[in-house]
Amino acid sequence: MTTQRERAMQPEDLTRLFVEFANAGDAEGLTGLYEPDAVVAFPPGQMTVGHAAIRALYEQMVAARPHFEAEAPLPTLRVGELALTATAARDEAGARAQVARQQADGSWLRVLDRPDFRG
Repeated sequence: MTTQRERAMQPEDLTRLFVEFANAGDAEGLTGLYEPDAVVAFPPGQMTVGHAAIRALYEQMVAARPHFEAEAPLPTLRVGELALTATAARDEAGARAQVARQQADGSWLRVLDRPDFRG
């Protein structure tokens, strides 16, 4: 049975959905926020590429049962089907930034994700 999850209909929805899926322990939902060949710059100093690797990363993360809090979004930059979203991190990461692309159905998925901008 396939679980029907909310889709991001605006680029800013991706951050909210990430927090919701992570707090629910939903690694599959987290993976579904990304295009199949997306790149996540995490763990620090490494690149996690593609759905299989991203799923493995998030399965390991949610197994630790972390709790995430929503962070205030910075203004989104949009051009055509691309959007740059960012938040000021509440932790030592400094900031978080993502590039999202609008899909044919109007939803948005992450293409590039940099969750940790340590100076």
